[in-house]
Amino acid sequence: MLSESIIQRLTATPLFAVALTLAAYLIAMAVLKRIGSPPWLPAILLATLTLTGALALSGINYTTYQDGAKWLTVLLGPATVALGMPLYQQLPRIRQLWRPLAICLPVSASLAVVYALGIAWLMGASHEVINSLAAKSVTAPIAMGITRQLGGNVSLLLGALLVTGVAAIMFVSLVARLMGITDERLIGFALGVNGHALGTVRAFEIGSTAGAFASLGMSLTGIFTALLLPLAWRLVG
Repeated sequence: MLSESIIQRLTATPLFAVALTLAAYLIAMAVLKRIGSPPWLPAILLATLTLTGALALSGINYTTYQDGAKWLTVLLGPATVALGMPLYQQLPRIRQLWRPLAICLPVSASLAVVYALGIAWLMGASHEVINSLAAKSVTAPIAMGITRQLGGNVSLLLGALLVTGVAAIMFVSLVARLMGITDERLIGFALGVNGHALGTVRAFEIGSTAGAFASLGMSLTGIFTALLLPLAWRLVG
């Protein structure tokens, strides 16, 4: 464990937190490459565990790390907007499926909210926990705004986003294999709707078509949830 003086010097600027984050991700990518990149183990999960271990061993407080790493969150918005390029490239194929997608999206996005809140309510979760889990299937930039509107805890939300993304990758891959689904459009859309950014990253690993449909699913789920969830919350409350 590092001494207090060394920690203060390292965290005096955001550079250390940014470098530590990037190093954890690069280590995770190297490890995944060695073990064959299993679909159930996304790089961000391994990077998170690596980063957590580094913070625990060094004695650096998470709040101190977060203050420096917050500059990376500024890139979430532009990264999400950049997903519009593969959408544009796949626009003709998306137009062919607009009817089933328009029917499927409201149902799947609503279920993503209902089952999480239902489980939390049955387990006796507090209002703050329930408010924090409502947007757990939406990409982080939008989900954080929704959670603040609902009065939830953003830190808890971010943990739920990680768990949701990892679980979606595992279950979508498993269900597609069991049901013999090989269409990249279906797999990608399911990953985007249920696994937000993590699912979209996994979809791009499958192929450009899967990635484009994952981007579509993630974007539409975010818009649908941002427009209707706060309204539904006021009506229910």
